Amino acid sequence: MNDTENAVAEGVDALTLNKDNDVTVATEATVNEEQEDIVNPWHVTSMNEAGIDYDKLIKRFGSSKIDEELITRFEKLTGKPAHHFIRRGIFFSHRDLHTILNLKEQQKPFYLYTGRGPSSESLHLGHLIPFIMTKWLQETFNVPLVIQLTDDEKTLWKDLKVDEAIQLARENAKDIVAMGFNVEKTFIFNNLTFMGQCPSMYQNIIRIQKCVTFNQVKGIFGFGDSDVIGKIGFPAAQAAPAISSTFPFLFGNKKVQCLVPCAIDQDPYFRMTRDVSPRLGYPKCALIHSSFFPALQGAKSKMSASEQNSAIFLTDTSKQIKNKINKYAFSGGRDTIEEHRALGGVPEIDVAYQLLKFFLEDDTKLEEVRIAYSKGEMLTGDLKKLAIETVAPIVEQHQAARKLVTDDILDEFMKIRPLNFSGSN
Repeated sequence: MNDTENAVAEGVDALTLNKDNDVTVATEATVNEEQEDIVNPWHVTSMNEAGIDYDKLIKRFGSSKIDEELITRFEKLTGKPAHHFIRRGIFFSHRDLHTILNLKEQQKPFYLYTGRGPSSESLHLGHLIPFIMTKWLQETFNVPLVIQLTDDEKTLWKDLKVDEAIQLARENAKDIVAMGFNVEKTFIFNNLTFMGQCPSMYQNIIRIQKCVTFNQVKGIFGFGDSDVIGKIGFPAAQAAPAISSTFPFLFGNKKVQCLVPCAIDQDPYFRMTRDVSPRLGYPKCALIHSSFFPALQGAKSKMSASEQNSAIFLTDTSKQIKNKINKYAFSGGRDTIEEHRALGGVPEIDVAYQLLKFFLEDDTKLEEVRIAYSKGEMLTGDLKKLAIETVAPIVEQHQAARKLVTDDILDEFMKIRPLNFSGSN
């Protein structure tokens, strides 16, 4: 398969061939004149109150929908119900998930890779979503996990000094550890430190960079002539952990398949990675994509770590959570109680309902709420109250666990060492 065919197979939006026969991808700005929704690693916005049109996004990115057939196979193979994130379409799209299930059937190893860009001291609820899914996948399949903290990326994109970014990475890592990951199966690293400790990572970054032209990276990510050169080279750093030889202390010289749980806005990185990996002799990483956790102001954008009132942070008190949801959570209710009783609310655009969709695990209860709100039997105030009662204990529990994560415990997760997992021998 040549470069053009690879790009088409990976769902590239538009292609041209330059004079060097390099594949160039149409920038997000060009595509979005027709698509309206803006989805890239740095910006997510929609013109629709209900948020991003994910069916259109699947077609645009060229991924595959997680359908009932795949969920049935998943449940049959694992012997347990699919996570409610999968059942409810929160994780809605994939690339090559069937390949991972084939490996499970054949009792062959694979590993998980996900990450976080540390731009603030605290995570917010939306940041938890990929990690909740990843933890469930790790426990379900009994596989190793690597978690990348891209402090180098945040140094390049944000007004952060190197030492500040490293410190934010450690703080964010403590939040991740507090979620209950198994230290024997989990390796956490930050790029600005790990790359100097493990030459294999930088060597793979160079191998990846040799495979991607400047025209390609400009096309995929929309970089301009005024962007610092570090941005242009960074995508290779996010790609490298999807190649198993980046971690010789885990996999030796084995070529092990990788599964990446991530939000759909990270997909451009891994379309590039999937094009490069076979050229380096490694399997393409598989992906499972999540939808976006809505900002409190509505699903037109995702929660932001830089907008205090757009998100519920893991450092917020129960009182702050209550105030934020009551004051800022976009309502799908009607203008008056009488109108609401007569016409019913619109749960699809209601942020309190979306919070329940993510965090209320009882499917029956969630459906009862949806019907009652749609019929006008439940008012917006009642829905917000239930959302507060659901979310606040989750944050409180996380805060209690976070207090127990010492620097020594974190250092164990970040220590270069073998992991204990099935299929490691």
